[in-house]
Amino acid sequence: MTRVAAVDCGTNSIRLLVADADPDTGELVDLDRRMTIVRLGQGVDRTGRLAPEALERTFAACREYAAVIKELGAERLRFVATSASRDAENRDEFVRGVIDILGVEPEVISGDQEAEFSFTGATKELTGSDHLAKPYLVVDIGGGSTEFVVGDDTVIAARSVDIGCVRMTERHLIDENGEVSDPPTAEQVEAIRQDIVEALDLVTQVVPLTAARTLVGLAGSVTTVAALALGLDEYDSTAIHQSRVPFEKVAELTDWLLTSTHAERAAKPVIHPGRVDVIASGALVLRLIMEWIGAEEVVVSEHDILDGIAWSVA
Repeated sequence: MTRVAAVDCGTNSIRLLVADADPDTGELVDLDRRMTIVRLGQGVDRTGRLAPEALERTFAACREYAAVIKELGAERLRFVATSASRDAENRDEFVRGVIDILGVEPEVISGDQEAEFSFTGATKELTGSDHLAKPYLVVDIGGGSTEFVVGDDTVIAARSVDIGCVRMTERHLIDENGEVSDPPTAEQVEAIRQDIVEALDLVTQVVPLTAARTLVGLAGSVTTVAALALGLDEYDSTAIHQSRVPFEKVAELTDWLLTSTHAERAAKPVIHPGRVDVIASGALVLRLIMEWIGAEEVVVSEHDILDGIAWSVA
């Protein structure tokens, strides 16, 4: 066993996994897995820069994670940064801050690398499974981007496009006062829909989406939809992991999220406070993907890019 630490810093959240990995058996034993909503990508789509307050929130989480990594004695650490830090003009400030706190340089990976890590993390435990047909389509709906990967035991094709839940919300649901529309107008929803459809057109040029026989959904938007579909009062990763949500339920929940108010969404304790304003956009991304490929259900995985990063270290 090798004790490894992996940090995934995305547009909306930063997450830590410390685990014991055994490459010979394919076993990854969690010691600590946590997530903090930091909204690193706040305003990046509009300004092209990481906001000072977003950087400080992220650095505060890094300091917390550094203490956990030290306490558990991880032998190796890899820090991967995704969509928001790829897009930002001042990403050097972010890099310097992470080095100062954690002692490693964050790797600002490409969308294709992000997709490969997501696929490995989501499917490593599915290899050899006789109840899920291959090839898989792994969809990782993040804050800034969404990754699409088709593969069987390895990646066949992948593409990353800028239709994350935070990006869609900030691009289309922010009014002239800087507030999120509550609820969105039909015109705003249609604008998000058009962006998603255009992105799916681009993905289809590279990734054979309709060849997939099993849709595997990752990240907070998907797991939150699953938690709502399961009727959970509080978040339960064990119940959510490998649950299956039918298309009809995804469509029903998406309709509710797009027509509900902030207060109505916030009243659902299973929706993390940091996702209350962006979950509707994320659910719409999931729904349109399922419509596009004709998926009858989505298999929800709690294992994702973070697990893929950990395996790359091991």
